[in-house]
Amino acid sequence: MKPRTIAASATALLLLPLTGCGSAQAGSGSTVTVTVGYQSKTINTVTAGTLLRSLGSFEKQLNALGDGTTYKVDWQDYATGAPITAQMTAGKIDIGSMGDFPLLINAARGRQLGKPTRLVSVTGYNLRGGLNTIVTAPDSELASLDDLKGRKVSTSVGSAADGTLVRALQRAGIDPDKGIEKLNQQPAVGASALAAGSADALSQFVAWPGLLAYQGKAKALYDGAQLDLPTFHGVTAREDFAKSRPAVLEAFLKAQEQATAYLNAHPVAAAESVAKATGLPAEVVYLYNGAHGISTFDPALKPRLVAALKEDVSVLKAAKLTGDVDVDSFVDDRYVRKALGPSYARRLASAPAPAASEVWPKGAERTRSFTTPGALLAYVARHRDGVRAAYVPDATTGTLWFADRAVWVADGTTLLPFVAPATARAYVGAHAGSRVVTYADALGRAS
Repeated sequence: MKPRTIAASATALLLLPLTGCGSAQAGSGSTVTVTVGYQSKTINTVTAGTLLRSLGSFEKQLNALGDGTTYKVDWQDYATGAPITAQMTAGKIDIGSMGDFPLLINAARGRQLGKPTRLVSVTGYNLRGGLNTIVTAPDSELASLDDLKGRKVSTSVGSAADGTLVRALQRAGIDPDKGIEKLNQQPAVGASALAAGSADALSQFVAWPGLLAYQGKAKALYDGAQLDLPTFHGVTAREDFAKSRPAVLEAFLKAQEQATAYLNAHPVAAAESVAKATGLPAEVVYLYNGAHGISTFDPALKPRLVAALKEDVSVLKAAKLTGDVDVDSFVDDRYVRKALGPSYARRLASAPAPAASEVWPKGAERTRSFTTPGALLAYVARHRDGVRAAYVPDATTGTLWFADRAVWVADGTTLLPFVAPATARAYVGAHAGSRVVTYADALGRAS
């Protein structure tokens, strides 16, 4: 059958039936309800959603305003950003969090309907794009992007994961519209399709690739960090809400900063808290949100992230999901700049910590870091029954991955991990004498 795109337009998702909810624009007397839309299982947004909610920081900030108003927070949990945008443009949600591509659709939809929104902060980001991964079934023979030609690939059209798929295929010389059969599916549906064999590969965002790999239901085919293009999630607010209740928005951003500080200071406890709230394994949450996780959390609207957002517009335009988007008018850092105070300039210039190998010992409240993947393997080999999870950064991209799910290469006495087989083969091709080895072999060499 000729490759084709099965398209259920992301725009249609924005027109989902609306459910009633409170808004800060519609308080009764001295009581105001602030409605926050978030995605509990999109764990790159936890500092503006799941973790923030569990800490109660926003409620505390609102109570501290001392303006004579009683505030209530209505937390609305969604699977994707599209319904959050639909609710925002209907005046039903005041503040929402979502990924970079959905943020652009949020901006375009708000402008189109005369209900403009503003990007007011960042939650988590990865400067190379490692938050998105293309995976295949564990027993799949597919080993590179070239192998996807003519195959069925599940993704969520209009998401950052779809953007990764499109760009990766283009770089591989494959037409993303005609070279594959794209299945436009929600992440959970795509995961089921991969398990059932009705999809040959799945391109998705945090935390789906890591979750499926951890469960042994998938293996990585392509590490999104190979694109070397930033990807992030952020917080968007209705413009009318921001203008009418700036103190409330500032309170939210101060609370987000508190949640960010808590996550960075207590990464294991934060992972456990998010796991409890979402049902995701804490080991998967830590892969993304840990001390050296794939995601870096900082509310500052860094210029490099804004520049990446501008580059994303062309992908959405080509897919006919948006027209032109004025990113400069969409981005508004006034509120987060005020919330973070004097530290904001320093935050703009800050960079993620270098990647490192980590072991999470069973029963421990802290992880152990290692200077090399080989040193981690030596530790794991000595404590095989005492390791809850082990993480190693890709030797090429720095993307953290589970040590027992990585592709290992032996180069003399050096042991190097890779997320995807193609990058491992590329290394071997460029380094005479090196070769791919199994995880068991790597453990044996390190012990």
